[in-house]
Amino acid sequence: MAGGVVDGGPAKRAHLYEHKFTHYFAFTCFVGALGGSLFGYDLGVSGGVTSMDDFLVKFFPDVYKRKHEHLKETDYCKYDNQLLTLFTSSLYFSALVMTFFASYLTRKKGRKASIIAGGLSFLAGAILNAAAENITMLIIGRILLGGGIGFGNQAVPLYLSEMAPAKTRGAVNQLFQFTTCFGILVANLINYFTDKMHPNGWRVSLGLAAIPATLMLLGGIFCAETPNSLVEQGRFDEARKVLERVRGTKNVDAEYQDLVEASEEAQIATAVALAVDFGDGKELSKGVSYFLVIVLFLFVLAYGRSWGPLGWLVPSELFPLEIRSAAQSIVVCVNMIFTALVAQLFLVSLCHLKYGIFLLFAALIVIMSLFIFFLLPETKQVPIEEIYLLFENHWFWKSIVGQRDQHQVKAAQV
Repeated sequence: MAGGVVDGGPAKRAHLYEHKFTHYFAFTCFVGALGGSLFGYDLGVSGGVTSMDDFLVKFFPDVYKRKHEHLKETDYCKYDNQLLTLFTSSLYFSALVMTFFASYLTRKKGRKASIIAGGLSFLAGAILNAAAENITMLIIGRILLGGGIGFGNQAVPLYLSEMAPAKTRGAVNQLFQFTTCFGILVANLINYFTDKMHPNGWRVSLGLAAIPATLMLLGGIFCAETPNSLVEQGRFDEARKVLERVRGTKNVDAEYQDLVEASEEAQIATAVALAVDFGDGKELSKGVSYFLVIVLFLFVLAYGRSWGPLGWLVPSELFPLEIRSAAQSIVVCVNMIFTALVAQLFLVSLCHLKYGIFLLFAALIVIMSLFIFFLLPETKQVPIEEIYLLFENHWFWKSIVGQRDQHQVKAAQV
């Protein structure tokens, strides 16, 4: 990434920050990271369930019939059913709507409140899906699951970023992606076994989502609010106590003062802001199948070390305190919009573009990578309340950030 740590300006106390590893800090990280397991489990389980014959026979008999016809023209299109894809995409549409409610709750009541709300919603959705007797129950359950994802994905990256010391923030926030990938792995393993449990294996797969939801709910009840959120709410004494406990030291004057000053600079900023071998009806050869498995493995491995964690980590630490909750909601919203669109349109695109859909994805990755290489400053080991300085000194962003600051100063003077 372009850029780096800058000298001068308000970033004068970062070298005074102290922290020690504590079991309390480990517990808060574990609780926060559970949000990724909800997201990951659903990503993994839904794709497997929608291909189970028992599930298709009960809810989508037309898809089941087409799946087993083995007609030449249906290899790419046999799962092309808009109601079936709605089962998947309804979660993401729900999540993008709920993230705006999550923004309000996170800002007013704290990150902890959104984690609890996410756990409750996901738990209710898992129970309803497991007990579903018709498509309506399935979709309502998916909407509740989406509520859990919307609240969890909005609050968890913020929670991890704000709880972590500056020097380990990147590693801690990657716990969210790690548990996401772990959830996907567990879901696929569960699907492998439940596919053989006729006729209700799919109920087991969907119902087991209640386990990570319950863990996150209970953890959210017992974990602490972040010091940043407590300062934002004006609960300064509590903020300092939590900071001392999570850092494992009483010497938190420098970091605490930065949090307070960031909050004070916000109650002005807020005022201003308010003014080839597939598709011919034949099975893949073992050689091609092995090759595809290896390629997919490499893709998931690379994604898990790059776009997966950084897509949540970087946005959660870029924004100043006064807009951090709202900005994270926009991040989740955009993520859910495109995830929902991909989920809803992928099978149609696969049917018409065939292998070309993967070439399109490859081109998008190239464009995204160029953007990151040239325009994203390196935030490693920079205190979260001082990251704005990177943009003030960046070759491209400094003109935009500088113009914004000048407008704020003039507005404040008026």
